[in-house]
Amino acid sequence: MRKRERENPCGVCGHYHKYEEGEVCGICGHRIPQSSEKSSLHVSAFPSEILPDFLFLGSYDNASRSELLKTQGISRVLNTVPSCQNLYKNSFTYHCLQDDKSLPFDDANNFLEQCERDKARVLVHCMSGKNRSPAIVIAYLMKNKGWRLAQSYQWVKERRPPVELTQAVYQQLQEYEQKIFGSIDSTNPSLPVFPTASLPSFNFGFPKVNEPVPGPAFHSVGGTSIFARLPLDVPDEFKFGAGRAENNVSENPFSANPLNPNGGDIPMDSS
Repeated sequence: MRKRERENPCGVCGHYHKYEEGEVCGICGHRIPQSSEKSSLHVSAFPSEILPDFLFLGSYDNASRSELLKTQGISRVLNTVPSCQNLYKNSFTYHCLQDDKSLPFDDANNFLEQCERDKARVLVHCMSGKNRSPAIVIAYLMKNKGWRLAQSYQWVKERRPPVELTQAVYQQLQEYEQKIFGSIDSTNPSLPVFPTASLPSFNFGFPKVNEPVPGPAFHSVGGTSIFARLPLDVPDEFKFGAGRAENNVSENPFSANPLNPNGGDIPMDSS
């Protein structure tokens, strides 16, 4: 290893490897990006700094890069997904949220507030860093900065553009906003817009979605019952089954071939 490499470690992870020559680091696995890759690398490999020198937001991939976290001074990790494994328990102080369906905002805020008191940098992460962990960060901003939901969402979205809250998670944030401020502010245009499912306009003769379906009239006064049937116009001479006995032979369409009077089968010509 040359002296320059020993004295000038990589500015990204701190290890000695040929970063400028495109060599992949054997410790953290990163390499110098091409010009077209720099923006995507910044989003994928590095967590987003939400509050300077304190609060970082990222994905499970970010949490798995311990050396990168150390170079950013992060010492604590808030894991918002119970199924995600805490990887470096000896290097970082972890706190994992146990509820997988609803987000325990108060529990998360208690941990983040302790990190802030200790002046410790903390990473909040989920699997992709787009839904659960941003919601936790937004809830922290509402509780500790006094910002409404719209302002907190816009602040996080500007610093981490891939954020995509689901409607269920956003409703939990609205309930938390109601709990903190006593009302929900939905007038801000920076709020996320969720697509609404629409049904096709054709109905093939069936009633439309919002059109009331008429029920069957069983005994409605002045109406016609569904059990009412028009009388069948059946001729008087009509009989079920075969016709009259005296007409069977004369009206038989096969009368051109009379039955064998001897009662046996007609022998076939073998010639």
